[in-house]
Order: sequence, then C-alpha cells, then structure tokens
Amino acid sequence: MISIIIVNYRGWRALKKCLLSLVQIDRDEVQFEVIVVDNDSNDGKLLAFKNEFSDFQFILNDGNFGFANGCNLGARNSKGNYLLFLNPDTIVKKDTLQSLQQTYESNPEIALLSCVQEDEDGRIEKQERLFPSFSRFFGVFRSFDRIINRQKYLDRFNDADSDLVYPDWISGSVIFTDRSWFEKVSGWNEDFWLYLEDVDFCKRINEGGGKVGISKKISILHMHGGTSRINLKTKALTKTEVIISKHVYISRHFNGIEAFLLHFLMITGFLLERIFLSILGLLFFFKPKLRVNILILKNLVSYYLSALKHLTWISPRSVNYRK
Repeated sequence: MISIIIVNYRGWRALKKCLLSLVQIDRDEVQFEVIVVDNDSNDGKLLAFKNEFSDFQFILNDGNFGFANGCNLGARNSKGNYLLFLNPDTIVKKDTLQSLQQTYESNPEIALLSCVQEDEDGRIEKQERLFPSFSRFFGVFRSFDRIINRQKYLDRFNDADSDLVYPDWISGSVIFTDRSWFEKVSGWNEDFWLYLEDVDFCKRINEGGGKVGISKKISILHMHGGTSRINLKTKALTKTEVIISKHVYISRHFNGIEAFLLHFLMITGFLLERIFLSILGLLFFFKPKLRVNILILKNLVSYYLSALKHLTWISPRSVNYRK
C-alpha cells in the first residue's frame, strides 16, 4: 500500500484540488491511503475538509513546526510500505500512483523517485540538480560551474535513450520511497523548518548508498505559490527562512574552513545586500517589493543574534530549537 502524506498550512484552495484528483484514482488498481497533516492552520477550515473527504485521514499538528516535522508526523501515522510525500499544490493523474510504484519496483537502485513536474503554462521544473559544494553554493558560482562543465551536464542529464534521470537531489514536492529507506536515514531532518530539507534528505540517502531518480514518463501538475507569498510579512518570513536553511545545511554537511568561510560569506553578503535594499525600500516606500527587504533585514538580525546567543544555526521556528 502507498501512504500519501501531504503537509498543509492554510493552503486549502490548492489542497482541495489535490484531494479531488486523488479521489478519482481507482482503488482496485492501486491501494493507497491519504494522510493530511495540518500544521496548525488555526483558521476554522479543517473540520469542513474532514467532513468532505471522510475517507482520508487528517492530523492536526501541535504547531507550525515546518515541512519536515509534518512529513515525519504523517509517516509515523501511516500504514503503507511505500511513502509518497506530496505538496498540496499538486494535481495527480489517475495512473500516477501505479506508475510510480511500478517504476520504483523495476529500478531497485533507486531509493527516492520523483517525476516530471509541469506548471499551469506547461513549463517543466528543472531536473539538473547537484548537491551544493563550496564552488557551487552561491548563484554566480553555479552559473560559472554550468558553463565550465557544460558537457558533463549534457552527458548526465540528457540521455535520450533512458526513461530516467539521476540528479543528486529532487524537490520535496513529489518524493516516492519505501519505508525501509525512510527509516534507514531516520526520516526528514527537523532541524530544517522550511527549504533545503529535501536536499538534506537526498544527501543522506546518497551517503547511505541509495540513488535518486526522476521518471521522464510520469508527470504531475505542480501549481507553485501556496501560502508562501500571502502578504509582505509572510514573504519576508519565507525569504528569511531560505537563508536560515542554508546556514543549517552548511552546519550539517560542511566542516572546518569551508564551513567557516561559507557562513562568513553568507552573513556579510546577505546583511550588506539587505541593508542596501532596505535603504531603497525606505526611499521608495510605495514599492512593496523593495519594502519587504526592511522586514527581511530585521528578521536576519534577530536570527543572527539568536544564533550567537544559543550557539545554533537552527531556526527558532524549528521544533528542534527547543531541545
């Protein structure tokens, strides 16, 4: 049986479309259960969803402790030998579950499997993903790396004769695995509140001897946006958490002088960037895109002071911050 685990936080409109697509799947062809973990949306809408989708299981989390925490909570309450972690802003086709299971079982070298993700305009999410390294950690360096190693990228990610692509990591929006692999790496790392938990998950799978794959023959619709851009405060929060998660990733997967230099470059670079953009935000206060940088700068200063005080890079929003 496949246990589909969906973590939701006030993304009800997208979630409803996702659940309706799952309702259409023939349970005689593939056995599955659906577990929705609501990260304490606290907006009065959970009960209505429980009533409308009574065949699915809904779990109310104690708080909004992040995506990784919600995934682990769903997994602990699941029964299937296969796990499918799915974003609420996805639409699943009728044959997707069966195709994922068949592909997974036919390729035992794969520990984590994903598929082609298309948005509403037919654009395909990029698949050429490599683990962050010192020379690829920042955007400008990644661009140089792609130019310098262009042929290597082409050889690895453009094999027309294969139905599979093998990147280093895949997006957490669609991840199919089995319970034994999930338990082998102790699930998702709850040090991450939001962002890069999927890179960390794939990294630990890779270190455990498993491969990551994407099937080019299976696709889903992924409508990006969700709840991460509701207003200026939320937008500032999510952009700050991207930076925080990078610090967490560095602390978990880099050591010595490399870790020190990456932390230092991030702190100085991001603070200088946000100070400059915040000044522009004050001058052009009528531009929300600039004004949000003032909130990001405030969040960053608070985070760095907290990191210094508590000697941890973990986000204060993470459940592990309290341990």
